[in-house]
Amino acid sequence: MVVAPAAQPVTATQPARAGEQPRRAALITGASSGIGAAFADRLAHDGYDLILVARRRERLEAIAEHLRREEAVGVDVLVADLTDRADLLLVERAAAETMSLEMLVNCAGVAGYMPFVTLPPDQAEAMIALHVIAPTRLTRAALPRMIARGRGAVINVSSGLAFSASVPSPPLPQRAVYAAAKSYINTFTEILASELQGTGVRVQALCPGIVRTELHEVAGYDVSHVPFMLEPDDVVAASLAGLELGEIVCVPGLEDASRLADLERSRGRILDGARGGKIAKRYRTD
Repeated sequence: MVVAPAAQPVTATQPARAGEQPRRAALITGASSGIGAAFADRLAHDGYDLILVARRRERLEAIAEHLRREEAVGVDVLVADLTDRADLLLVERAAAETMSLEMLVNCAGVAGYMPFVTLPPDQAEAMIALHVIAPTRLTRAALPRMIARGRGAVINVSSGLAFSASVPSPPLPQRAVYAAAKSYINTFTEILASELQGTGVRVQALCPGIVRTELHEVAGYDVSHVPFMLEPDDVVAASLAGLELGEIVCVPGLEDASRLADLERSRGRILDGARGGKIAKRYRTD
């Protein structure tokens, strides 16, 4: 359960001094390590007050104290397990009620690499809660104030594995639930972007490849053989640059962005081709 300070209104934002622009706030889940912690560093440096969410109190408090001291920003800590409904609702309240919230980063995640038939059902459900339910509810909570203000951004941290359905294991890890959840994030974000056109609110699905974080170690997946890995700071830099470029799907390691356009066109052709009034010839038995 949340242990601090969720029962009270979030207070991360500090009042602007005379002549200053109002301060902005960002809420980051999964902020105790990896990409989430890198987002906290970068956004604090950019002048955002922060609401940091994760399960590990000591790590969050250490990050918060460092950023308060080094960047002179306001930082609130919410210790929460987003797979627990009561915890999620308290973080959701923070996302909905923080007046100056201009960025939401849905970064919390676990990999759970293993064959689906050996993945414990409760663990599969928890992964779906963390990767699907939590970002959906937190995004829904944050958007009304952003839309009313006419600006804001939601970054949903997905994965390159969202595109991996046709690639066998090995070489990739066994990942049915994890990759499927990340595919949801991509589709959710892309369709939401079309709904938000003209509101001033931007959304992005961030799809990095292998990043140098503890996620793989926690999942029991050995990445020592991988010849290249992205650094969390570089992933964050790419994400924020992509946001300014208007990229809805950001793949930090993809040099040729036309491949994303090719994928979009391919999906459109499938949808268009499926609209016929008859089943395809290969399914007919007459």
